[in-house]
Amino acid sequence: MAKATILVIEDDPDIRELLSFSLAKEGWSVIMAKDGEEGLAALPSANPDCVVLDIMLPGMDGLEVLRTLKSDPARKRLPVIMTTAKGEESDVVSGLELGAEDYVVKPYSPKVLAARIRAALRRTVDLPSHPFRAEVLLARGRIKLDSARHEVRVEDRKVELSATEFAILEFFLRNPGWVFSRSQIIDAVKGRDYPVTDRAVDVQILSLRRKLGEGGAEIETVRGVGYRIKE
Repeated sequence: MAKATILVIEDDPDIRELLSFSLAKEGWSVIMAKDGEEGLAALPSANPDCVVLDIMLPGMDGLEVLRTLKSDPARKRLPVIMTTAKGEESDVVSGLELGAEDYVVKPYSPKVLAARIRAALRRTVDLPSHPFRAEVLLARGRIKLDSARHEVRVEDRKVELSATEFAILEFFLRNPGWVFSRSQIIDAVKGRDYPVTDRAVDVQILSLRRKLGEGGAEIETVRGVGYRIKE
């Protein structure tokens, strides 16, 4: 299998140098861009398998880069991992709602970022795409999920979810009424020992509820325990 290509869009030269070395050590081909315009221009030739995108960029900021990237139907499922020094919920939620796959808050360990990239690449490879796969349809309230087509609808409205949000929703729909802790949710959708905080799970759930709109009420918070979908 050809090695994956990672496009890093980061304005800090020290971080670019660090990631160029550390991600290459993981066996990936690494393409660097110092701003959003350069990153978007590199997409056609680089054809990356994953993008690491800083939110605070000069000129075109990371959210605008993400919006432009995701507006291209050919790159809608390209996983994008945001990096932000601010760690503010509004930035993170905006990025997730635009289609980002994941995020890390600076300062972060290159090993943590590499783990996030590996998980994103695995989820992209595992997306059901074979035309002869049997359909798996799940429904709860107004929500309908078709895992074979990787499609979610709330009544007649199609909902665009990131791979992580889709996996969380599918996990809930397969286990209606069951309450899951944050660590159980992460273990189920990303694997054991995945480096993530409880707050990161809360942000993913918040983004998922917002995208589902009126269907988001099906996901309940159980205080002191975690989350469940209504039975």
